[in-house]
Amino acid sequence: MLDIGTVHRREYELKPPDGASKGECAGGADAVFIAQAPGRIHFMGEHGETGAGLYLSAAIDRCVKVAVSARKDSSLRFYAPDLSERKRATLASLKYKREDRWANYVKVAMQLFADVGIQMKGLNVTVTGNIPQNVGLASSSAIEVASAIALRGLLRARVTEAEIARKLAATHFQYFEKASSAVDYVVGLSARSEQFLVVDEATLAVTKVKSPFSRCRIVITDSRVPRLAVDTELQIRGEAVASAVGMLSHGRKGATLREFAAMDLIDSMGNLPEKIRRRTLHVVQEMQRVTDAAEMLRRADAAGFSKLVSHSHEGLRDLYEISCPEIDWMVKRAQETPGAFGARMLGRGFGGCTYAIVRNESVGEYRQRLDDYERIFCFHPHIHEVKIAAGSRLLPA
Repeated sequence: MLDIGTVHRREYELKPPDGASKGECAGGADAVFIAQAPGRIHFMGEHGETGAGLYLSAAIDRCVKVAVSARKDSSLRFYAPDLSERKRATLASLKYKREDRWANYVKVAMQLFADVGIQMKGLNVTVTGNIPQNVGLASSSAIEVASAIALRGLLRARVTEAEIARKLAATHFQYFEKASSAVDYVVGLSARSEQFLVVDEATLAVTKVKSPFSRCRIVITDSRVPRLAVDTELQIRGEAVASAVGMLSHGRKGATLREFAAMDLIDSMGNLPEKIRRRTLHVVQEMQRVTDAAEMLRRADAAGFSKLVSHSHEGLRDLYEISCPEIDWMVKRAQETPGAFGARMLGRGFGGCTYAIVRNESVGEYRQRLDDYERIFCFHPHIHEVKIAAGSRLLPA
């Protein structure tokens, strides 16, 4: 990646750091604060009950870096050297604009601090990153988190990471009129190298579990399948789950699927429409799988973990019904690869990506097993290899 500090200073004609030791940010009018935030993978749980899900997640070694510095006027200047794009705004017009594209995510973080009463002048912002786009790795959330951490340093704001996660989710919805789970922000803020995270969406509590896959890579394969009407289909499934909660709890306010087991749904076959029951059964079983998977990881039981991942994909395919033939083919090829520990659909579904945890020495064979994909489906897959990594942090400027 680019040396963002040098690029930022050159772009905004700032003086180089003077006398700053390693790990410090230089003071003075030309101070630059740089933060880094990772992409993330939800290994299980991303299609759960809204606001009450249970996720098994981790950060990856692809990230976004954001550099910020203060201006003497009230202008907001944004620069993305990777795209050779510049955007402009003012504090008086701090709002979503379609033409601002990636800069809107930085503005979400700015709005967070404005909303808690922290005074800001104009700002210079530079954004760079290497997270693959539009494949379900939370690149936009990473921009928001990195921006928030950099701004917290620049503004000397006393805002906790839990507050950042909740406020980013609320402000994201305000800007884009589209829900963003606080879990994505929690993963970016809380992750540690070589650790999985179990995140409770209801409380944002995090449990860290050491990864037994230090000699493996996570291979993400983009199917390149065009996707249409994903938002509508996912909304229909979310509404089905919500209606099931109402039926099972007899309309009791505040009820969640945490209160019910798979057997409750099986016993309610006569009361719940079949399609609603199946959608909800996947969600209930998935929560249990997340808990079971965490225990398998603690035991370093790679085989047991792999079976749970496979069952998770089967639930998405057969009960939640958001997979497709191309994705199922990729998952099967991964499951047949010696040295692979679990493979599953990744992200929103109806195409998109799969992930597989593969021993380093077996990655080549996994790639070879995908050779027939383009011949069969006429799409050329795009493969990314990543590892579990640490979360967000300030960097030396």
